[in-house]
Formats: sequence, structure tokens, C-alpha cells
Amino acid sequence: MRHPPRSVLLVAAGAVALVASAVVPVVSAQGATPACTVEYAVTGQWADGFQGSVKVTNNQAALSSWKLTFDFGGPQKVTQGWNAKWSQSGTTVTAANESWNGTLGTGASVSAGFLASWSGSNTAPAVFKLNGTTCNVDSEPTTPPPTTPPPSGGAAPALHVSGNELVDADGTPRRLLGVNRSGGEFMCVQGYGIWDGPVDDAAVKAIADWKADAVRIPLNEECWLGLSTVKPEYGGANYIDAVKQLVSRVEAHGMTPILELHWSYGQYTGNSAGCPDVHATCQKPMPDMQYSPSFWSSVAGTFKGDQAAVFDLFNEPYPDRATSSATDAWKCWRDGGTCPGISYEVAGVQDLVDSIRATGAKNVIMAGGLAYSNDLSQWTAYKPTDPAGNLAAAYHVYNFNSCSSESCWNSTLAPVAAHVPLIAGEIGENTCAHGFVDRVMKWFDDRDLSYLGWTWNTWDCSSGPSLISAYDGTPTAYGAGLRDHLRALGP
Repeated sequence: MRHPPRSVLLVAAGAVALVASAVVPVVSAQGATPACTVEYAVTGQWADGFQGSVKVTNNQAALSSWKLTFDFGGPQKVTQGWNAKWSQSGTTVTAANESWNGTLGTGASVSAGFLASWSGSNTAPAVFKLNGTTCNVDSEPTTPPPTTPPPSGGAAPALHVSGNELVDADGTPRRLLGVNRSGGEFMCVQGYGIWDGPVDDAAVKAIADWKADAVRIPLNEECWLGLSTVKPEYGGANYIDAVKQLVSRVEAHGMTPILELHWSYGQYTGNSAGCPDVHATCQKPMPDMQYSPSFWSSVAGTFKGDQAAVFDLFNEPYPDRATSSATDAWKCWRDGGTCPGISYEVAGVQDLVDSIRATGAKNVIMAGGLAYSNDLSQWTAYKPTDPAGNLAAAYHVYNFNSCSSESCWNSTLAPVAAHVPLIAGEIGENTCAHGFVDRVMKWFDDRDLSYLGWTWNTWDCSSGPSLISAYDGTPTAYGAGLRDHLRALGP
């Protein structure tokens, strides 16, 4: 769904950087400022991988280019990064400037982030050099902040794909029937917080009381990666920990968490553009190659030990609005790269599947089609390859969409549902009633398929379909239709 309920806070376009921890000036024993200082932080860590950041401050003469080097103390290995050209030889890691962030004036800082593997121990580097000059002289290296362990999985079932069904560890078929909990995609980047409204145990229990068994959680890639456009208190490690805690609460109530990339980086000003901003402040036509693979590598690394969590690759692709060629649009969707009408390099759904599977994660993956996930007409023809065999099709439908009738569902959805699990990640209507979603739910019920209502937020009809008027679960007239239907289906 394209919203948001609050005004978008536009941030300056241009180079972005990863924020580590708060700036702590490092002073030598003589009281002089070192030639350069480096803050190193681990912003997320899982069984065999971690996400790290470096913030470099130049206190000497201005530099026209820069190169940071440091040595890992263990078997850590950088696998990818952003805001610098990362490389590694043996234990020595090098981060060299990109073309757009090479100038580093006196007193200026630059930040970059990376993903890496590790085993045994994850000791922080002790010595950092900027263009050959040792930084943090006579000071202690920054201690990485403690990381919160991944959720244990709670009472939610571990899921995998069997044929065209989702099944639990015992092979029992499972349907995902629930709601969307919007907020994590826009609050952080707009500078308001992380969630829109409460997400404590009482708020999550209110969702479960509707007999929901799944909660879709939209996310923002710049907030997860901690880019400099996001306030530190709402990004990076703080954002990741908040997502972990919500996932843990959702699972503790027996519900499946669906983690979804909603807003992403990349400037798009073409047909149906949501905003002209390069940053993740609105829905873009496709995920970006610059950050989206890193986002999914980090998310997958964080939750790969939790088979109850489901990954939804990208909210609502619409490369078909950027080109008149359906073939070009579907190729862009699957393969990414340089796509007609889109100015930034696109990450195709295959790129994102590969990024997730490269971490060893076998979680179920959802992939929505074209036209804001409303068109699955060629989904099976362009289906990405998944070595884990745990791929599901995602579909969104509202009363104002093109494919919003039983005849369209019969002709385009039924063939997809015959091959893979089909999950309607968003259903809704903008009439403040539920006559349309009643029809949607019946069609999906008749075929034992999954669906989730948009959205568990206390907005009003002018902002989009809102299921509730209070976070204690008090439904709107629209929400009452979903609530009563779920309760009627429940045990």
C-alpha cells in the first residue's frame, strides 16, 4: 500500500553514509587531538556473520582521497559493504573512498558499513590507519556494543514449502491469516521514532485476540543499515534490536512474523513516482542494487536460525509503470540491472534470493509480482531460482486495483497457486466497509490460501484502510469484517 499517514520528511539527496555510535573525541595522552580517529562498531551479529560500521574523522590537512586499513584479529572475512570500496587480503581489510565521497576536509567525517563472516571470536580491530597514518594514537579502540541474540522462535511454527503449500515441521499445512503492522517503514526515516503506536506485549496480544496467526512487518532498508539520513537512535543497532523484539513478541503469541522490505533507496521520478527523493522515503518501483542485497544479507543473517520468520522481498514492485514493454518489466523484476525508465541500478528478485541463501538461511521467501504486486500473470514464467525450494508468491489486492475480480483471480492467481504457496500479503478497501474484502477472503478460503489485512494502525479512511481505531484491538467498520471472519475460522 502506498501511504504514508504522516508527511514525508525529505532529506537532502546525495551521498549517504552509515552512522556508527555517537561521536566520542579521542585525545592523546598529551591532550592533543590525534591526526585521525576511527570508531568501529558491530551493529548486528548472528551465528556466523555480523554487520559492522566504521566512522573516520580526519583531523589533519584536507584529503582529496582516503583509504582506511585495519587488521582483523580472528578469521573474520568481509563479504560486502557500502559507502566505500571494500577489499580484504589475509586479515588486512581496506576501505577506499567512492568517487562521490573522496574529499575529507579537516574535521570532517565519513562513515561506511560492511557485512562479514566470523567464527571462533569476533575481536574488534586494534589499529586503524588512514592513508598510512595511525589513528586513535594513545587511545583505546572503540568497544563494540553488545548485541541482542536472535529470537528463540517462541511458540510460532517453523515453516517450509511442500509442493504448493506452507507446512510446519510435522508436515501439517499452515495458512497465514493476519494483519500488517505498518510503521517500521516510515517512522524512522521521518525522524519520529521506530514504530507508529505501541508494540508491547499487550498490543501484540490484541492482534492475537483476533485469532490472527501472522503479522507482516514492513521495514526500511536505510534504517536497518543505519545510514546517515536516519537519526542514530532510530537506525542501525537500535532499529535492528527493536525489530528483533517485535518478532520475538509476535512469535511468543504463536504468530508468524513476515519481515518485508517496504521503502528503499534509489531516485525515481518517472511514471507513478511516489517521491523525487533518492532516499528511502517512499515506495520505489524496484529494490536498489546499492543497498537492498546488503539489507537482505543482514536480515537473513540475523534470523536464519529462526525458521518461523518469513521474508517478503519487496513490497510492491512496479517496473511496468516505467516501461511500456511487459517483457522488459518482467525481466527487470527477475534480473535487475539497468532497467528501462529507472535511473538507478536495480536489484532483481533473483539477486535478493541469492543474497538471502548465501547466508545459509532457508526461511520461506515471498516474492510479489508487477503492478504493485497485483499482477502475477507471468510470475511462474519468470519465477526466480531458489536452491532451498522455499519460495512463495505474494499478491496484493484492493478494491481499486486492476485485478480485483473473481474472473481475474481465476485466470491469473489460480495457476500460480497450483505451483507454489500463494499469500495475499495485503488485502483491503478504501470504502471503510468490508464488502470487497469479504469476497477476497471467500475466494482465498475456498482454496485454503493465505491473506493479511492492511493495516493494524489507527489511521482513518483518508490515509488508507485502517483495521483499528485503538491499539487494544477496537475495530473500525472495515476491521470488524476481518476480525469476525478470522474468529469464525479460528479453533
